[in-house]
Amino acid sequence: MAKSVPPEMLRELRHQLALAISDAKAYEIPALCRQLNLADGSQQEAFASKYRYAQRRLTEVSGAEVIASARAYLVEDDHFAISEQVAKIDEIGGPPISTLTRRRLIALFESGPLATEVDDIELLRSVWPISKMPAPSQGPGYTLEDDILRHTVRNEDWSQRQLLETIGLLTCSRMLLFKFLAAVTAPDVQTASAQTKLAAAIDRYLRSDGYTLTVVGKISGSPSYAVQLLPSGSPADEAISIKLAAFDPTQVHARWAAALERRTTEPEGAITLARTLLEDVCKWILHHADESWQEGDDLPTLYRKLAKVLKLAPDEHTEQVFKQILGSCQSVVEALGSLRNKLSDAHSSGPKRARPHPRHAELAVNLSGAMSTFLVSTWEARQKERSCTLKE
Repeated sequence: MAKSVPPEMLRELRHQLALAISDAKAYEIPALCRQLNLADGSQQEAFASKYRYAQRRLTEVSGAEVIASARAYLVEDDHFAISEQVAKIDEIGGPPISTLTRRRLIALFESGPLATEVDDIELLRSVWPISKMPAPSQGPGYTLEDDILRHTVRNEDWSQRQLLETIGLLTCSRMLLFKFLAAVTAPDVQTASAQTKLAAAIDRYLRSDGYTLTVVGKISGSPSYAVQLLPSGSPADEAISIKLAAFDPTQVHARWAAALERRTTEPEGAITLARTLLEDVCKWILHHADESWQEGDDLPTLYRKLAKVLKLAPDEHTEQVFKQILGSCQSVVEALGSLRNKLSDAHSSGPKRARPHPRHAELAVNLSGAMSTFLVSTWEARQKERSCTLKE
């Protein structure tokens, strides 16, 4: 079943997208709307009011089409407000972080600075685009960063609670909250003792909402943390989570976590995410390997390119059992693409299309997680082999 998006969330998304579109020059707006699959219009109408031009077209389309237009816009522009609204919509149905838990997390910082090794403003810049966000208490032309400097450096009349509430920690997406928690417990912003104490306190509060702050890797021997769902499925879920979080905690691991959230409650969405997870991993590794790929490349195409880079093509191996296994891996990737096209929420269902059950989503997500982990591990092994070769 497709998720139900509250009307107020769609209204806010329409508003933010209309504001973003109206930032363009008036003569560019008709083409931009066409690019976002919105109705066409004249430059004269855009010159009359850029915002009304965009808002009128956004109110004429369904909520699903508005969300699709927002995603298309984000491909070209890293717009904070739109990305936050889309993230909140994506998180519908997943375990929420309650306002009470958020207040408890904020209280951890009331008696001192956010970080012990860097300035608070530096930490905040790594999570929020505060130099581009509007100031809540000053007039036009001022940014949130200006406000923070005014109230925490020059005047010191904001408490840490006021700072974190002003920046949006009570209402932000889980994705952004988790990004902040990973950043504030990073080994380069806290002393070892402060990091250990803070991570334990954050984990204690998160567990009440079904999450955990766990070690996902090391930086120069010191632990780095990320928020993950508390394990509720198979032991493989946790192992895959650790591997993918260490590889890329923001996009790749976030996709895996979202797929885990939805595989029992929203099978169609979970199947879509399973396919997208593999696409993400293929593109990330190809990028790190300085190999090119096209935006139009489908999953089987991406996998074939990556298989050459990682030497996973069956014809590169002489042992029959490896040829069989690697051939099966390729079949799994192709099957996931087909399953997504047939059963996911990426296309119109039509009146007679088969509906996936949670067991179908679990199969797709588990296969995708296992394949993604295998690809990441193989890439890391190839990197080690290359490093050893260079040393010799």
